[in-house]
This record gives sequence, structure tokens and C-alpha cells, in this order.
Amino acid sequence: MLSDPLVIAGRAFRSRLIVGTGKYPTHAVMAAAHRASGADMVTVAVRRVNLTDRSKESLLDFIDQEQIFILPNTAGCYTADEAIRTARLGREVGLSNWVKLEVIGDERTLFPDNVALLEATRVLVREGFVVLPYTSDDPVICRQLEEAGAAAVMPLGAPIGSGLGIQNPNNIRIIREAAGVPVIVDAGVGTASDATVAMELGVDGVLMNTAIALAQDPVAMATAMKLGVEAGRLAFHAGRIPRRSHASASSPAEGLITAGTAAVRGA
Repeated sequence: MLSDPLVIAGRAFRSRLIVGTGKYPTHAVMAAAHRASGADMVTVAVRRVNLTDRSKESLLDFIDQEQIFILPNTAGCYTADEAIRTARLGREVGLSNWVKLEVIGDERTLFPDNVALLEATRVLVREGFVVLPYTSDDPVICRQLEEAGAAAVMPLGAPIGSGLGIQNPNNIRIIREAAGVPVIVDAGVGTASDATVAMELGVDGVLMNTAIALAQDPVAMATAMKLGVEAGRLAFHAGRIPRRSHASASSPAEGLITAGTAAVRGA
């Protein structure tokens, strides 16, 4: 996929699969899964990383930062102010001026608070951040986030960690058709076929964490997700055949020699 990079805010990434860093059984398994996924961007929750005492082990020690770009995220934030402060902290300690912006609106479903998300996006864009907001699969809010300066929009496929796959493919398709920035499906992917479906809708990338980290074999699942994303991207560009309600013969009848015609020719 080297000839088909994912480009966000002028930066090119080889892989269209973005993975997370939480929930793995060990940091070593996480690192192995990252390698198997082929991802060159991973998300790191700013509030869950030891950023001050570098004498203690940190998951950052298990990320090859020469090969992998770190995308800080504001996971666990429930207000715009909280998310803004967290993004600023990530930048101040040297992680990045990029941020996967999350403002959660409901503790049970982890659905985003889109009003607060839009507010935080506007503030952080003014401060020079490259903002990638996690949002609902609502074409209107995705358009508003893009107008606010978001470098990409990241609509959910299903609730975070649910593994339900793409629940509203039509909305994702509408978002993609209208967007002038990359569209990355974020949350809800459970297995490789879900990633393929997302990519076949024409989105630019897929972000996932739980589906890999909590798989029985995270490294094998990371490999499967890599292949699923690549297959979906290729299928989207190849162009699927139209759906039909009836059969269409694989061997067209035109030009076939019938038994009667063959007998005449044989005579």
C-alpha cells in the first residue's frame, strides 16, 4: 500500500490502519501487535501515561518512535475544558501538537458530546493543534467539525469496544461523499471483516484498539486487521459489481454454439 498513503494535514502515512495502546495483556504483546499491524500511527491516552517520572517504565518505552507516530488522545475527558487542558499537556511534555480529540457525553455508552467536541475543536485549532475529533456518525456534525478546522473526522462505527461492526453504513457513506478531509472510522470494529466493510465504504482509514488488544491472539488479529484494511481499500478502488435481485450468468449466452448449430457445422 506504499503507493496509496493516508495523508492527514500534509503528513503521509504508509498504513491506513491506526491502532491504540490500551487493554493489552502486557506492553511486550502490545509492541508485537503494533509490528504485526503495520501501523505507523498509534494513539496514546495522555491521562494514562507517566509523563513526568521517566525513571519508571512507561508504555512509551515499548513504542518504536522512529517508525511509529504517536497520536495523543484525550480519552477519559467529559468536558471541553478538560479535553483542551489534556491536549495542551500532551503538547507541553513533547508528545505532539496533534490530538485525537475525545469529549465523552455519556459514561455508559461512551458516545461523544458533540456540542463540547465542536467547542474544543475550535479552541485547539486556533492554538495550532492538528485536531482529529472522535464523533458520532452524523453527517451534520462531521461537516461542522471540518468547517471548524478539523484535519480529519472520525465517526464511530459502533460504540467504543462493542465489536458490533459498522451499524450505519449509509451515514458513513454520506459523510465520506461530503467530506473534504480524511474520514477515519473510529470505534466498533470487532474483526477483520468489519475493517474491510468500513474501507469498502470509501473511508480513508480505520482506528481500533479493543478488537486487537482483547483478541485471544492479539498479534494474529493485528495481522488480520492489516489485511482486512488493505483488502477493503483495494476492493473500493476496484469497484464492486451492481447488486441484483436475480442471477446473472457467469458465462454470457451471446456467442455460444448451441447443440443444433454444432450438428449443422459438423455436417
